[in-house]
Amino acid sequence: MTRPLPNYPATNRSKVKRILIRISPAIVVIAAVAAYIWWHQRENRITFVRYEEFGIDIPENYKIHGIDVSKFQKDINWQAVKQMQVKKVRISFAFIKATEGITRQDASFRQNWEKAGKAGLVRGAYHFFYATRDPLKQAINFHNVADLQSGDLPPVLDIETSNNQPAAVIRSTAKIWLEEMEKVYKVKPIIYTNIHFYETYLGTEFDRYPLWLAHYYQKERPRSDRAWLFWQHSDIGRVNGIRTTVDFNVFKGDSTDLAKLCIP
Repeated sequence: MTRPLPNYPATNRSKVKRILIRISPAIVVIAAVAAYIWWHQRENRITFVRYEEFGIDIPENYKIHGIDVSKFQKDINWQAVKQMQVKKVRISFAFIKATEGITRQDASFRQNWEKAGKAGLVRGAYHFFYATRDPLKQAINFHNVADLQSGDLPPVLDIETSNNQPAAVIRSTAKIWLEEMEKVYKVKPIIYTNIHFYETYLGTEFDRYPLWLAHYYQKERPRSDRAWLFWQHSDIGRVNGIRTTVDFNVFKGDSTDLAKLCIP
């Protein structure tokens, strides 16, 4: 119910009304900002549950979990990786490093790729990108090594270092790699990076690509207005079959969504 204004003299009442008219929009703006901050904090708040078997806290309410590996994980027993399950958490997918720059190939890629597939994991391959190297040659290097097939996840561009290049150079070279991969595989490649790098060097020009964000050491979802599909939430996980620590990820979706993302 609206309360009547105090019974001031007519002149004073007019002044009060003018003041209220001036103040009201500011109050509305302040309330809107406060509501947005509250909503944003609530959306990013999430519960983590400790899994001693995996050695880390894992965010709740995600159905699909995965890891990413390279030669630094050494020899991996992929059957043991696939078979490990604690409550409802098990490893469903793996991103495997394939290449770096224009000539480098990960020494463990072939073995990891073959054995992860035989174990029944959904596989993805990634390329570590340098903005200082020819992007087309980098795309050729990746394609020659990875040779993705139907049922594999789209190619991944791992872009997380500027190499002292300006944003314009990073954007232009990354686009060449991404567009070349899209021509080859007929799917949009995935971009792997962190929030700061994405917002500083890439931005809205790359919003049409699926995003895999690295965001750990903080017990919250990635603080980004950009929609993401994969979240790398830890780099110190433990899994049966791997002697070293390993990166842990979640996928925003279920198994059907993951299958739809794969190369047809």
